Amino acid sequence: MTGVRTETAGAVLVVTIDRPDARNAIDLSAAEAIAAAMTELDSRTDLSAAVLTGAGGTFSAGMDLKAFLAGERPIVPHRGFAGIVEAPPEKPIIAAVEGYALAGGFEIALACDLLVASRTAVFGLPEVKRGLVAAGGGLLRLPHRVPHALALEWALTGAHIPAERAADAGLVNRLTEPGHAMATALELARTIAANAPLAVRATKHIMTRARDWPAAEAFPRSREIAVPVRESRDAQEGSRAFAEKREPVWEGR
Repeated sequence: MTGVRTETAGAVLVVTIDRPDARNAIDLSAAEAIAAAMTELDSRTDLSAAVLTGAGGTFSAGMDLKAFLAGERPIVPHRGFAGIVEAPPEKPIIAAVEGYALAGGFEIALACDLLVASRTAVFGLPEVKRGLVAAGGGLLRLPHRVPHALALEWALTGAHIPAERAADAGLVNRLTEPGHAMATALELARTIAANAPLAVRATKHIMTRARDWPAAEAFPRSREIAVPVRESRDAQEGSRAFAEKREPVWEGR
C-alpha cells in the first residue's frame, strides 16, 4: 500500500495522505505516491488545481521516524522530501489542514500555494528540539509567508503555532470550523479551476518566481510568460464570452 489516495472532483485532483495510524507520517512509499500525483496533476489537461490533505483528522507529523531509523529516506529525486517540497507542481495546490502539521508535515503544507486550516489545527517546526534542522523547505518558505521576525521566532523556539495565530500572521487563507477544512479547500480549488487554465498556470509561475528575479528583469521575464497566454485561444474565448454574457469554455490552448 502506498499510504496515499487520489481522486478527482471535476478539474481538481484530491490527494490524501492515508496513514492515520502513523499520524500520516511520510515514508518512501507515500513520498513516491505524492510525487506521482504531482506529475499527474501537471500532465493532465483536464486538471487545473489540487487539494492535499491528511486522513483521520491529522495533516501530517512529518517524516516517519521508524522508517528513518530503519534506513529509509522519504526523498524522491528531483522532488525532494515527501515528493513535493523541492519541486511543487506547476498548477496551484491547496493544503487542507486538520489537526497537526508539524516538522515535515508543516513543510509539506508550506510547499502548497494556499492553506486552509481548521481552528483546531496546529503548525510548527520542532526540529531544533530534536537536534535537527528543518531542511525540507520550512526555513526557506516560512519567512516569505509570515513576517521574518515571526518566522525566525517560530523556527528557533520550535513552538507549536495554533491555527488562529497562524491566520493572524497571514499564513492561513481560510480558517474553518473543525472538520470543514477539506470542504472549504475544495470550494476554493474549484473557484480557481473555473478560470482559464493557461492563465492560472502562468499566474502561479510569475508570482512564485518573481521574488528571485532582479528588478530590472522582472517585467521582461513576466512578459515572456504572459504574452503567449494573451495570444492563446483561451484569451479570445474569455473576451468573447464576456461580450456575449456567457460562461467561457476553456480549451487550455
